[in-house]
Formats: sequence, C-alpha cells, structure tokens
Amino acid sequence: MTSYRIHTAATADESVKEPLKALESAFGFVPAAAGLMANSPVLLGSFFAAFGHFRGGGTFGPDERQVLLLSNAVANRCEWAVAFHTLESLEDGVEPAVVEAIRRGERPGDERMAALWAFTQALIETRGHVGDDRVAAFRSAGFTGEQVFEVITAVAISAMTNHTANLARPALEDTVSPHAWTAEYSTGA
Repeated sequence: MTSYRIHTAATADESVKEPLKALESAFGFVPAAAGLMANSPVLLGSFFAAFGHFRGGGTFGPDERQVLLLSNAVANRCEWAVAFHTLESLEDGVEPAVVEAIRRGERPGDERMAALWAFTQALIETRGHVGDDRVAAFRSAGFTGEQVFEVITAVAISAMTNHTANLARPALEDTVSPHAWTAEYSTGA
C-alpha cells in the first residue's frame, strides 16, 4: 500500500480543492491517482488542465478517449489505471472484446480501435520517434493530423496518473476493484 496521503477535497491544500470536487462530482469519488497527485498542487493542476482540454476540447469520442487511456495504462503497466479505465471504457461504450484485448496487450479486432491502440503503443515504445509509416497507418484508419497530436496529450495525461499510481500503489476503489489487473495478465508483459 501507499505511504503517500490520498487526499479528498476536505484534506487537500486550498489550491487543489476545486479540481478534486470536480472529479468527485464526475466519478462519484475522488480517484486515488488524483488524490495522490493532490500532494503536489503543480502536478494536480497540470493534470486537471490537460485532462480538461483533452476531454472538453478534443475531437475523440468518449469511447476513443478510453481506448487511448486504457492502452496507455497497459503500456505503463499501471494496475490501478488499467482497472480504472476498464470500468470507464465499459461505461463509455467500448466493446468488451476490445477492452479485453487491450488488457491482454493484444491488438483489438475493431480496426479503428486497433489503430488507436497501435499508434499509442508506438508513441510510448519509441518515445515519440514514430516513423511516417505509423502516422500514415493511423491516418488511414480515418484519424486526422490534429488527432496525432491529441494522442500525445493522452500519453502525457496517462504518464501523470500512471507514474503517480505506480509510485504510490494505491488500493483499488470498491467500484474499480472488480476490474483488477496485473501486468502478468498482458501477453506484452
């Protein structure tokens, strides 16, 4: 378990109370990773701003956003985030077979979701040094040049939450625990 405090709006620094309240309103609870990030107002503020732009101003639909975030969580081997984004993926309409494939580290059968998964994997594995062929494959699945850069936003958001959760190893929330995952579950681990 964690030795870092998982904050709520009641225990956090004044500068991060509003983001935590907004997250609690959206999810019904303060996700553990956000509660941990509240130990650093800079980290939580950066995450909250980036996530707000990604969710509110981005061009991906809710299901596509979750495929990106779940793919990142698996690639980063973040047990907390995989469980959390499994729940969110299913709630946002991602087909269960797609969710299961991503959790296993396998290419989803749905071609559009497979393109999101593959491009995300390529960005993480190559630290952004993807070749033109990978960008072309992503775009040939119907995605835009703008969305190439939006995937980078998802990778950055995920790095903040995944690294925080990997460092602190919080327990899963009750609503998330049915979707527990370990890195050994993934064929890519």
